[in-house]
Formats: sequence, C-alpha cells, structure tokens
Amino acid sequence: MTSPARASSRRLHVACIMDGNGRWAKRRGLPRTAGHTAGEEALAGVVRAAAQRNVGWLTVFGFSTENWVRPPSEIRHILGLHRKLFGRIDELNANNVRVNWIGRPFDEPYARTPKSVQRAIVQAIDDTKHNTGMVLTVAFDYGSRAEIVRAVTRAHHTSISAINAELYDPTLPPVDLLVRTSGESRVSNFLLWQAANARVYFTDCSWPDFGAAQLDDALALVST
Repeated sequence: MTSPARASSRRLHVACIMDGNGRWAKRRGLPRTAGHTAGEEALAGVVRAAAQRNVGWLTVFGFSTENWVRPPSEIRHILGLHRKLFGRIDELNANNVRVNWIGRPFDEPYARTPKSVQRAIVQAIDDTKHNTGMVLTVAFDYGSRAEIVRAVTRAHHTSISAINAELYDPTLPPVDLLVRTSGESRVSNFLLWQAANARVYFTDCSWPDFGAAQLDDALALVST
C-alpha cells in the first residue's frame, strides 16, 4: 500500500508546533525538563521520518519570544537541548538535511538568543549547507507578529511581495500543513503569514509521543 506521505508528487512544507512536553512529563511523575528531553528525541525521529517522505521543508517552533518568561532552570535546560539539536551534524548529513533558522536577528534590538546557541546555529547551518534534501528550519526566539511588524516596517511598499521579501527567510515557501500536538487548537503566533492557506492538523498526541505513524496521519490531510 502506498503511504499517505508518498501519495503526492509535490514536495511539501510541514510546520510543527511541538506542544505537550511538560504535560507528558507530569503524567509520568517526571520534572518538566524530562518532557523537554523526550521532546528533543521525538523531534530527531520526526526529522528522520520527514526526510524519508515527500517533505521538502520542515519548520518547527523551537522557542518563542514569549517563552523567555519560563523559569530560568527550565530555560537553561531547553537552551542545552537546542545546542544538542544543532549539534547532530552527522545524523543530519546522513539524512541529507540542511539546517536553517528563523527568529529575531542576532544583531537587532530585543533579540535574546544566547551567544552559545547563536554559535551552534551558525555552525549547523555551515556544516549542512551542501545538503540537497529536506530543509529543517528551527524557529528560535521567534514570534510571527514581531516578524510581520519588522517586515512591514522594512518594506518599501505595502504589497504582499514587498512584505514577503522582508520576512526572516523569504525563501521559505508557503506552509502546506500546520501540525499542533497535545490537544490544543491554537496556532500560537507561529508562521501567521506563511501558513495563511495551510491545512491544520490538531492531535491529542503529546509531542514526545509524535512519531512516523502520527506524521503519516497528518500528511494524509494534504495527500489528496
């Protein structure tokens, strides 16, 4: 039987709001940090699965502009996991995945990405730049409203094409499928411009439990 993920000949842009790490941990009597660790491993699995399917772009909501209000210990743990994620170079290269990033530019006011994460991002982008397969974009210190306001401010004209050219990464194609895990039915300030016409897949599955089978269920929305 042909997998739903392979039914379409068009390369897809899939975006994921990776929700539910903390609740996943709480149900198991574990600290929230354990949920984030499990979520990072789940992301690695989804990257592998997406790279094997007809996904051309996978964009994930790693850390929002609103997440800085979380407890400092939790933020430190998440930052460490992102450094680990960007450090999976051998695995990314083995899957022919090219790393990309969107968020508040490092040298602009209000940007909060720590230097250590900046270095990891820059290094991962450089170490995977020759890969020709799926593009993995991690949205870190990202908020869609901030992106759109910046783009409108910088655009010379208020046309769609002029604003699009000033987005954090104007080369990202429109989102075909937006996935939100853990039973929440919100888009949470993520890719509001890029996902204007996307199909939206909400699932009760927590992100740490989201894998290849769940990805295929989501891709079935856009396979016809």
